[in-house]
Amino acid sequence: MKSNKKVWIISLCSIILTIILIVLSLSWSQRNVNNLTKWHNAKMSPVIMIPGSSASVNRFDRLVKQLNRHRKNPHSLLKVKVMKDDKIQYSGRIRPNDNEPIIVVGFENNHDGYSNIQQQARWFNLAFRELTKQYNFNNFKAIGHSNGGLIYTYFLEHYYARYQQTERIKKLMMIGSPYNFNEKSMNHQTKMLADFIKYRRRLPKNMNVYLVAGTQTFTSDGLVPLNSVLTGRYIYQNQVKHFTTIMVSGDNAQHSDLPQNTQIVDLINRYILDHAQKVRNKQNTPYINDQAK
Repeated sequence: MKSNKKVWIISLCSIILTIILIVLSLSWSQRNVNNLTKWHNAKMSPVIMIPGSSASVNRFDRLVKQLNRHRKNPHSLLKVKVMKDDKIQYSGRIRPNDNEPIIVVGFENNHDGYSNIQQQARWFNLAFRELTKQYNFNNFKAIGHSNGGLIYTYFLEHYYARYQQTERIKKLMMIGSPYNFNEKSMNHQTKMLADFIKYRRRLPKNMNVYLVAGTQTFTSDGLVPLNSVLTGRYIYQNQVKHFTTIMVSGDNAQHSDLPQNTQIVDLINRYILDHAQKVRNKQNTPYINDQAK
């Protein structure tokens, strides 16, 4: 009887020990998977794009298609839309092992105006915070078209300080961004431009900035005055590691066509993407004014 009881106790202890070992093994495996995921995501360097006013998260579809042309490993495309109530909607996905996905962040309220740009920068901050939590990347590149460049500027001056120790912005390209809205002269500064200049010392210092302007008529891109775009130099020049102004002309230099302009696709490949790919450019050569800090 005692012998049977002893055998039963030993068997019970063995079962309990086996269960403990299984639980510990599963826990170790889960931690190992999480660590591997974090290790992979630490290698990730996404390109985060913001469209301009009245544009949706689909604004860059043609641009992404052109960037992915002839690539063996095309960039994934994740679209993020921030609603007026601060909720976030996702479409698309980031492919496993894609170290340079493209993420587009848009807004339900995509209207023009300085107050809306301030609100959109706040919404972008909400999306950016969630993206960093989910994907754990430690650096990224940025592209803003039209008001998207203004949203990025406000974000960098008012929100980015809390991230700069853990998520470094490497490169920023602004395309046709109206820093002085429709004003053609610096003699008439909008409040937005004055505020951007006032807080420019908050900009992250260790990034390369590319200011791109379309010159369909050599005074504007058909919508935004050339001088309004170029006033961005009063914000970024001598504040960042490297600042470059670029002017493109010829076909598709009109404001709404700029994101899919062949010259700009070439510029993104050369200056923004980590793994550049040459683009056959049959258009005019852009004018580039390259200035180090």
